[in-house]
Amino acid sequence: MSPIASGFLLLLVAGVANANFATPMKFTRRWAWENTWLAWTIFALLVIPSITTMTTVPALGEAYRQAGWKIVIGTALFGAGWGVAQVFFGLAVDAIGVSLTFSIVMGISAAVGSLVPLMRLHSELLFTRMGGDLVGGVLIMLFGVVVCALAGKRRESAQGRNGDEGSHRYGAGLLLAVLCGMGASFVNLGLAFGGAITAAASQQGASSLNAVNAVWLPIMVAGAVPNLAYCIYLLRKNDSVSRFCMGGLSHWLLALLMAVLWFGSTILYGLSTVRLGALGTVLGWPLFMSLIVISASVVGLLTGEWKNSGRTPIALQSAGVGLLTIAVFVLTCSQQ
Repeated sequence: MSPIASGFLLLLVAGVANANFATPMKFTRRWAWENTWLAWTIFALLVIPSITTMTTVPALGEAYRQAGWKIVIGTALFGAGWGVAQVFFGLAVDAIGVSLTFSIVMGISAAVGSLVPLMRLHSELLFTRMGGDLVGGVLIMLFGVVVCALAGKRRESAQGRNGDEGSHRYGAGLLLAVLCGMGASFVNLGLAFGGAITAAASQQGASSLNAVNAVWLPIMVAGAVPNLAYCIYLLRKNDSVSRFCMGGLSHWLLALLMAVLWFGSTILYGLSTVRLGALGTVLGWPLFMSLIVISASVVGLLTGEWKNSGRTPIALQSAGVGLLTIAVFVLTCSQQ
């Protein structure tokens, strides 16, 4: 199998895993949102990334010193911004559902996370056929996201949640999803502009596939800070600390499953960018986002989010997913 083909395969698996990472959250009913998100943060942003990086990247401290602490801190700042976006994501899922949140967040994130590295790192390709295909694919994806957002609004109305409270909840969730989409791209920007860290890790003995893990650690640790802070604030405000004793071991295992699915998809995405070559973060990111949205839409349908919404919202959502599929095809062909 060619490197590019294996890169696409890794993206497909990563997209399916990421789309499903929030699904176990629906079954942590004895916990409040902040209980689940705190447990997820500890596992997904601190424990698993630390173990993964320290076991796959030798002389990690030396690699960071060689790359330069300015680069490391800059990468961490991207992670902190992304961490704020993750808080918004959890709240948006609670307000407007998995499929609609994924559609909006991933669409905006794909555009920002792909076009910024293209313009800053590969500006010479902007006015070539490849550049045109990349930009065109991202634009088709954004159009698909708009259609999915419209489907979500129709679904809200059909399910009787368009009163004052429902409209306010939908509007707030939509705003959170938009802000999350902007911030969610920071994880890819941190990877794209953290190339010096990857290079230094390789020089210290990390394999070409594992070297990228050195970039993930500062992104994840910095991203954990706003998540931890907000969850602790809610635990105190809502007096929900005691709920940790209510869910039992099953709720902790569900949070761990969320973390494994999410960070596992992140690792696979990082590996795919290596296989896709110099334009890995430019091409891989919108492909990753498209595959997540398509998978999340299927999950939303299977878990009853579109129940009693009627034919029109489902037809619109299907059309949006169709546009996203076309975007995947266009982006894939840009490498030919």
